[in-house]
Amino acid sequence: MTTVPAALVGKRITVVDVEGNGGQPPEIIEIAVLTIDGEVSGEKLRTWLVRPRQPIAELVTRKVHGITNADVADAPTWPQVADDVAGALTDRILVAHHASVEHRVLSAHLPTWRPALILDTLRLAKHVWPDLPSYSLDRLIVHAALDHSTVASQYHRADWDTWMTAQLLLTLVEHGNLDWPRLVTVAALPGFGQPQPGAGLW
Repeated sequence: MTTVPAALVGKRITVVDVEGNGGQPPEIIEIAVLTIDGEVSGEKLRTWLVRPRQPIAELVTRKVHGITNADVADAPTWPQVADDVAGALTDRILVAHHASVEHRVLSAHLPTWRPALILDTLRLAKHVWPDLPSYSLDRLIVHAALDHSTVASQYHRADWDTWMTAQLLLTLVEHGNLDWPRLVTVAALPGFGQPQPGAGLW
């Protein structure tokens, strides 16, 4: 369990990662969400495997997440988990790495979901650590010397990426010495940086 920096205290944050089947448009085959309310705890990390309508492309199984069609053969379909996922995201600040991808995929799967604020650790890393040769999650984990020994899952599964994105968020806020307004300014996706009346997030 890790206490969050002062800038994040009192903020209702959910860190998200999705893995897809390699289709166009992609179908979610795994999603992980980690709610952060003052602390980061593995007990708050939830993961769903999802059986897609179209099979998982062999290329993404081999080169990205390692999830096979056999792994999801007995998993629920998206309509069976959608309400649970929506409940974990509603009225929360969404955080993801390269968050435009997560937002696009989630919006296609949850048409009525409208996040008030989305923070992108990719944008944040470019502000805090300018001129790095790469801003992939993998390279940022190495650059920040983040400890991933506490992650029970395997590399590049949704829960692994979600947990490490949360650790990266805390590190970037601390290294950048950012308060909340500045964090929103440098990390929010375009169109998601202004408070919405009644959202209860600011």
